[in-house]
Amino acid sequence: MNIFSNILATPAKPKPRPTVKKKQRRGIEIKSQREIEIMRQSCKIVATVLKEISQIVKPGMTTADLDTYAEKRIREMGATPSFKGYHGFPGSICACINNEVVHGIPNKKKVIRVGDVLKVDTGAYYQEFHGDSCITIGVVEVAPEAAKLIRVAEEAMYKGIEQVKAGAYLLDLAGAIQDHVEANGFRVVEEFTGHGVGRNLHEEPSVFNSRTKSLPNVKLRAGMTLAIEPILNAGSRFTRILSDKWTAVTVDNSLSAQFEHTVLVTNTGYEILTDRSQVSC
Repeated sequence: MNIFSNILATPAKPKPRPTVKKKQRRGIEIKSQREIEIMRQSCKIVATVLKEISQIVKPGMTTADLDTYAEKRIREMGATPSFKGYHGFPGSICACINNEVVHGIPNKKKVIRVGDVLKVDTGAYYQEFHGDSCITIGVVEVAPEAAKLIRVAEEAMYKGIEQVKAGAYLLDLAGAIQDHVEANGFRVVEEFTGHGVGRNLHEEPSVFNSRTKSLPNVKLRAGMTLAIEPILNAGSRFTRILSDKWTAVTVDNSLSAQFEHTVLVTNTGYEILTDRSQVSC
């Protein structure tokens, strides 16, 4: 759980369910080499599932179909879904379409159609460590503005990742992301953030996607593992929560896009642990 979430922002994932008995660690954790190796595997599982989903998704499928597939594959690879059961969240993925921003609940009635902007976010818990990643998929053929939104969202994530190295600061990431998003005419969703990730799905620090003076500007250290996940809207940056108490949507029904990688901070730069280009399907 991100202790800063009640100040300004909320991690873009369900919080851990209150029935968990394990002690929740506080502070920023620096992972050992053994722990990093385990996270490489948990993140590889996530990357594999998302790459496979990007290849199999087609019009007529439901988000529940994708959820069933993701859970099956995560378990086949020896892990458990990170999201399922967290505070009662029923899915192994968060699935959002078009104006849905985050935390969309997979649903048999939510049919995927040509032109949809589909966000799929998932995590895997393997040997006591989580991996976490999200992709946005343009289903078959999307409108030019939607295609631009998806492209800029992914570019913004990499703009942030490119700032990562020991000695850099979190606001270096935030500024790079914000500048790229706004230069392309879109808006950063400020109430949801990235986060540390490891033994807990949400750890310190909060990883903002826009400049803020409300929190300490954390200096990065080798061994930190961060979920970097810009979320941007084509219109207003503001969101509202639906009656299901989970799904956030844009207030003006504009499109939303999100990308996320789990990233390891190194002395010389970074390693993208959820790199889908490094897995074979």
